[in-house]
Amino acid sequence: MRRDEFVENISVALGTLRDRKVRSALTILGIVIGVTSVIAVASIIDGLNGLIRERISRLGSNTLFVTRIPAGQRADRLPAKIRVRKYLQDGDEKFIEETCQGVSYATIFGQRINFSEQADEIRYGDNRVQRFFLRGTQPQYAQALPLFAIGQGRFISAYDEEHSRSVVVIGRAIAESLFPHIDAIGKQVRLNGRLYEVIGLFEPDQGLFSNFGVDQFATIPMSNFRKNFPEVKERFIAVAAKDGVAMDQVHDQVEDAMRRKRRVPHHAGDDFEISSPDFLSSLWNQLTGALVLLTGIISSIGLLVGGIGVMNIMLISVTERTSEIGIRKAMGARKSDIRVQFLMEAVTLSCIGGILGILCGASIAFVVRSVIPDIPAEVSPLWVLLGVGISVGVGLFFGYYPANRAANLDPIECLRYE
Repeated sequence: MRRDEFVENISVALGTLRDRKVRSALTILGIVIGVTSVIAVASIIDGLNGLIRERISRLGSNTLFVTRIPAGQRADRLPAKIRVRKYLQDGDEKFIEETCQGVSYATIFGQRINFSEQADEIRYGDNRVQRFFLRGTQPQYAQALPLFAIGQGRFISAYDEEHSRSVVVIGRAIAESLFPHIDAIGKQVRLNGRLYEVIGLFEPDQGLFSNFGVDQFATIPMSNFRKNFPEVKERFIAVAAKDGVAMDQVHDQVEDAMRRKRRVPHHAGDDFEISSPDFLSSLWNQLTGALVLLTGIISSIGLLVGGIGVMNIMLISVTERTSEIGIRKAMGARKSDIRVQFLMEAVTLSCIGGILGILCGASIAFVVRSVIPDIPAEVSPLWVLLGVGISVGVGLFFGYYPANRAANLDPIECLRYE
């Protein structure tokens, strides 16, 4: 097709759409809905995927976690054979560190979450905080989990752990509630009635979607946690791999060490779990899979409706312009010329719907990002190209039948048509 023919076909297509504004607008509505849903949801999910990846990297890219039950699941919802597993023991981390050649270090930690009527409490003067997570950690904990980076002061030291000192590192939300106008470092707070010295503050971290994050954590030496909260039996172990050692190799070494330490028979399955921060990614993919499927169904229905509308309006256009088709054929127009003309009209119609859908989807992504900053929705060029491609595809697929029908009309019958 020559350039002048292309320009002429586009001009004729736009003129046809301009003459039938209402009918054209109703026709492309389905395409707008389909493309809008694809662009908006894809932009939101892409932004959230980036957020999840960043979160995983801050949990430690070379760190494995050893737990009694699967990470991220509640014990009361698991089968009985998993719930009755024996707890990890203090000293398991040392055994891993000493027997696994690929392990740089291993650190154990415990956690107390009590939001009941007798919730844990941190108090300074008349100010107090009750809804928080209390963890007992060892000095290498912050190194294993970069998410718990120190923003002010220091983290728990080997001396604090060795002497079971009553020191605490707190999150920003706790610090702002207890010390709204003064420096928290060095202050004495009461943790469940016991005096603790604040030695450090974590870097700000509100958590995913403004849920509980590092801002709501308080950590004390593991030895002090063990002494003051003996009823908490659950333990977790973070294992860091040496530089250059494959994580699969470290996983196998840790698994073998824990089976020997816990005396698991060779024919029995593991009575513990080993996971990496990637479990968050897997969990996220499961959560978004249903959303992607639902969006695909909605967008497919919208595109199908829009495509049927394009086919309908083009068939009507062929009927209304039968005489015009006869005149063009009498003047020497080939079948391919007629076919291309009507295909261009169908593609133009669907592309207008696609462009409007892209703009609407981008607007929704911008509004979501502005209203909910925790959801960094952003339209990527890939999805813009995909939206255009979908629009062109719909126009070609649903416009081919009317265009082919127009091309095959008998010129003599066309000239007789009134």
